[in-house]
Amino acid sequence: MRRTRGRSIEVETLAEFDRRVAAGAGSLSGWHLQNLDLRERGAVLRDLSVGGALFLGCRLEPADEESVRARGAVVFPEVPGSPVDVYRASLYSPEDLYDTERYADSLDARAYAWSRQPSTVDLTLAQALHDHAVDDALTAWVRGRRLVGVMGGHAVRRGEPAYADAARLGRRLGAARVVATGGGPGAMEAANLGAYLAGRPADDLADALGVVAGVPEFRPVDAWVGAAFEVLRRWPDGDESLGIPTWHYGHEPPNAFATSVAKYFRNATREAILLEVCDAGIVFLPGAAGTVQEIFQDACENYYADESSVAPMVLVGREHWTHDVPAWPALRRMATGLPMERHVHLVDSVDEAADLVLR
Repeated sequence: MRRTRGRSIEVETLAEFDRRVAAGAGSLSGWHLQNLDLRERGAVLRDLSVGGALFLGCRLEPADEESVRARGAVVFPEVPGSPVDVYRASLYSPEDLYDTERYADSLDARAYAWSRQPSTVDLTLAQALHDHAVDDALTAWVRGRRLVGVMGGHAVRRGEPAYADAARLGRRLGAARVVATGGGPGAMEAANLGAYLAGRPADDLADALGVVAGVPEFRPVDAWVGAAFEVLRRWPDGDESLGIPTWHYGHEPPNAFATSVAKYFRNATREAILLEVCDAGIVFLPGAAGTVQEIFQDACENYYADESSVAPMVLVGREHWTHDVPAWPALRRMATGLPMERHVHLVDSVDEAADLVLR
């Protein structure tokens, strides 16, 4: 949770900085100032006690930076060469990541290419600082929201029945909860699309599915994301949902239907956070190794939890999870006799899954 009172506070906008100073603040001790342009606040900073303050990625005139350091502040400068803002104070939007006409020139593509460089101290430090900032922003974002997760494979193609099913699931869940996915293509995109249109008639979702079906696969990215932005133009101001993708899987572009995106460099961090924030339960659609990993990582959390902390787990597809990828027998055996036992389910349809999660 972002701290705004007490001995340690986080100041993330210039307006908040000005307001606090105008209200009589004489000392910045305990302040964490993040990503502020303070180049026109030099005179103000010279009148304040700055010992114990932390400046994270703030822009300061050279003389002012030297002054605050000399008076006891800690200054973390920008990391050279990073295409991402390592001290960002908010989650990404699709427009942030797809900020150019050509995907190859976009922030998302540039960040992935940068992350594939040989490891250096600057590179690993920038990625760690960035992921910490995203984690902090996500902690503030989820507060007051109930999130339900939809996990599933990236290989589901637009236009397939499985894609439409995932979209219908997202629409039903999004009408009552905030939908969270891994933020990628396939079933994840479909669930975010359904959640985005949760407040609109079912015919709108059917029409949107028709629009994106014209570009069934996410390669090439330009046509794929172009169809998604066409949906956003036709149906603006949709309902919110969350995507938590990773540049570790940079070949899988983020979908444009998650209105807020917490994109991480470290996949292990991303996986743990994705499961943790889904306090209202998770629906697992048919998938392969990645989805299986998520099932048992979530099962581990529920295995050791008391009943008041267990979140529902619903696997969709009896044939898939019993025979094709037999995760269900192991999950059921693991749950036997524990508080989680009555919270794990195997069903055949997304409507059954939604009924169980929303009851």
